[in-house]
Amino acid sequence: MADIARKCGVHVTTVSLALRNSPRLPEQTRLAIQDAARSLGYAPDPLLRALVSYRHNIADRRCPPTIAYITNWDTCWGWKTVTAHPNFYDGALRAADELGFKLEHFWMREPGLTHGRLSQILRARGINGIIIASHVREIDHALRLDWDHFSAVKIDYFPHEPALHNVTNNQCDIIRLAMRRVIAAGYRRIGFVMHRGWDHSVDHLWTAGYLCEQENLSPADRIPMHLFPGPEPVERWMNQSKSEVVPDLAEFRDWLEKHRPEIVISKGSFVLPHLRTLGLEIPRDIAFADVFLENFDGTVAGVRQNHETVGALALETLSGLLQHNKRGVPHIPKTTFVEGTWFDGATLPPFTARGASSSGVSGSRRSPRATARPRPARKTVSILNIE
Repeated sequence: MADIARKCGVHVTTVSLALRNSPRLPEQTRLAIQDAARSLGYAPDPLLRALVSYRHNIADRRCPPTIAYITNWDTCWGWKTVTAHPNFYDGALRAADELGFKLEHFWMREPGLTHGRLSQILRARGINGIIIASHVREIDHALRLDWDHFSAVKIDYFPHEPALHNVTNNQCDIIRLAMRRVIAAGYRRIGFVMHRGWDHSVDHLWTAGYLCEQENLSPADRIPMHLFPGPEPVERWMNQSKSEVVPDLAEFRDWLEKHRPEIVISKGSFVLPHLRTLGLEIPRDIAFADVFLENFDGTVAGVRQNHETVGALALETLSGLLQHNKRGVPHIPKTTFVEGTWFDGATLPPFTARGASSSGVSGSRRSPRATARPRPARKTVSILNIE
């Protein structure tokens, strides 16, 4: 660093601050010193940096630095009653404790709290790290905080602006994982039921993954996804904190009657009550896989979303940004996807009644209703089942 200081005509302390990207120096000074360091072939010692980080973490902290966890739900804690969001927070809280931070919640709808006022509060309290989480999708307005003073990471996609580094569940690969496991079990007529607003919230990755894996099925076996509710009016599915997250029973029944899936992939609360109302028994009449699996005792097959890992990874990512003094909106934002974990379950037994294949490379598959099956024949779904 002494060589860099001589070349730039500054003190070695200034070089140290510049190489740590400290906001205490003007940006022009930081960039000039960093350019000089690169020209001289300077590279930091990763082992020494790890030692400094270790000593920093084990030090007794009477006042640990605070990270702001900023939400924008209809009520201050309303997001705690919604799927995934409380798990995001719990994961971030655990990681904050492990890394020596204090996590503090801020609600953007506090009376009189503007974006500018929130920026002033955070700066006055010396809070430099922000996690943006749990923003309802109907409020997709740009956050206009004083970003040059903050390091920030976003959980999920909303709001879309500014484009920050974000961490989220890999919903595209989660439905693909479920589809591959279902196909491997012998099923071909695979139905997928998803809330239209939930698909919109993840930039339609549910739809993308489902359609991608359908390419591995014959055209005759491809069942259209049941997105509910219908696209109009938009308010029915856009208002996240007000819309009822359950399909219309008559529309769901019509979809079942028309396409006759062998299995339904969905969230349990979306479809299981309706299947019971229609008199269908799982897995005798229809199989089921849950892509928001919460019970891991083997009674239900599906994918665990690993929401707490999303929250923990968001905080770990933010910790790295703070350590390197990387503030502001990134020029190239990065998205980190967290994969799901598959669990076998009794709701997805092997489909052993596949018909004999005809000659040819891929052969053909008989209708399950024309083939002897170990499970009894499916019940016919009728409007009478609703009453």
